[in-house]
Amino acid sequence: MRIANNTVGSLYELYHTELSPLFGASEARAMARAVFQGAFGWDMIELDARRSAALSESEVLKVYTPLARLRTGEPLQYILGRTWFMGMELAVAPGVLIPRPETEEMVDLILRTGRSFGRIVDIGTGSGCIALALKKHLPASTVIGLDVSTEALTIARGNGERLGMDVEWMEQDVLRPASKLPSDLDLVVSNPPYIPAMEKGTLERHVREHEPHLALFVADDDPLLFYRVIAQQAMGSLVAGGEIRFEAHHRHAGEVGQLLRALGYHHVNVLRDLSGSERFIHATR
Repeated sequence: MRIANNTVGSLYELYHTELSPLFGASEARAMARAVFQGAFGWDMIELDARRSAALSESEVLKVYTPLARLRTGEPLQYILGRTWFMGMELAVAPGVLIPRPETEEMVDLILRTGRSFGRIVDIGTGSGCIALALKKHLPASTVIGLDVSTEALTIARGNGERLGMDVEWMEQDVLRPASKLPSDLDLVVSNPPYIPAMEKGTLERHVREHEPHLALFVADDDPLLFYRVIAQQAMGSLVAGGEIRFEAHHRHAGEVGQLLRALGYHHVNVLRDLSGSERFIHATR
């Protein structure tokens, strides 16, 4: 270990020295604060007050080990084992995608309609973030989280239990020819894999090397695969007037909208995210 001594201040400054070249000074300090808070429960004020305090060898390891992992590009959320989504603390692990702010935007768009949905299915639920956020804000709804990954469903189920939310979890591969969605749905929502495989090299290292490719990538020759399959199945499962909502790649969101129109959906809208990119698609059965 390359630290002058075992004080809190020395460990904190080591984060700045080692991680600033990789992530920038502000992000490096934010990571350090998150690690110290995760290890010891200290907020920023308490961390500042303890800068001269000495740590035991075991306490040093609690903050040095995450630093070593961060240097390899491993996401902080996986190291801490948790992240935040729509005000909920969720467990995450390498088997599930780390929820993005854009996905929070999609959930917010759904909630801002003020509509009540009797039955909701979230396809490709991952950590359960969308399903759990909808259940939190629409407690009277029946919410189903569906995923092909047993590992992801184990994490999602655990998140639901910790939060005390009654969500039904289903293991299902929507790409299988015999796949059918639950019936009488009022809302189908999905953030499916949408990054073309050819863009793998353009992604940041921590995403490319650590997050599940199953949840990220789609074949270059059929980037709309999941949207087409889900929309076809949803046509037979949504009630009249039911809604379908997608998050999509900014380059393909318009095409998803065209696809939904071709399949017979009505009131198709392609919406922009906060950065101005086309990102969300909404349509009615």
